[in-house]
Amino acid sequence: MGRSVVLAGAPRCPGCRLPPRWCVCGLLEPVGTRLPVHVLIHRAEAHRPSSTGRLVTRAIPAAHVHVYQRATRDFAPSGLDRGLLEPGRETWILHPEGEVLPALPALPPQVVLLDGSWRQAAEMLRAIEGPGRRVRLPDAAAGRSRSWLREQRDRARLSSAEALAVVLEAAGETEGARGLRLWLELHVWATLLSRGRRAAADAYLLDSPLRGVPGIAARFGSR
Repeated sequence: MGRSVVLAGAPRCPGCRLPPRWCVCGLLEPVGTRLPVHVLIHRAEAHRPSSTGRLVTRAIPAAHVHVYQRATRDFAPSGLDRGLLEPGRETWILHPEGEVLPALPALPPQVVLLDGSWRQAAEMLRAIEGPGRRVRLPDAAAGRSRSWLREQRDRARLSSAEALAVVLEAAGETEGARGLRLWLELHVWATLLSRGRRAAADAYLLDSPLRGVPGIAARFGSR
């Protein structure tokens, strides 16, 4: 078995959830934004290294993460901690069935990302219905997703991190959007390498903006 293949039970970084050899913590600058960001992550996704919801909270230190627990016979569903939502600030819940991304209000909105499969996102949306307005990305924002870690029938469906980058751009925060996309690129590239998929990682890097970041492209290539 190749050295880059992650064995079951192997140690992982508590931050990026990758094996120490492929740890990406500290390689990019944190992303700042005027928009309060909340990630509601399904319990089944909470510890998966491929989750881009967790990636958002690593890239944006001020972001809040909430773990959704589905309802059982004895417990009601738990999820978004409304105590962390800022009163008086509009709340946008990103979802494909919402209204097209509206104009930014004078007080930037707080953004809620639903991180999970499409079925899990629908479940979470039903559980938190009420605290905000559903907002979807404009059709022009659709493009081929750069999140290569899972099989997608429709590459036009963007990951949580990519969707947030579109919102940041709409808010005029182009540098923040660029920074967040770089975090996603690094996350995907390093994860492909950690899975022993060197050919896929090399193909991914060919079209990646990581190639223009000093020292990043050589970080793992010579190891």
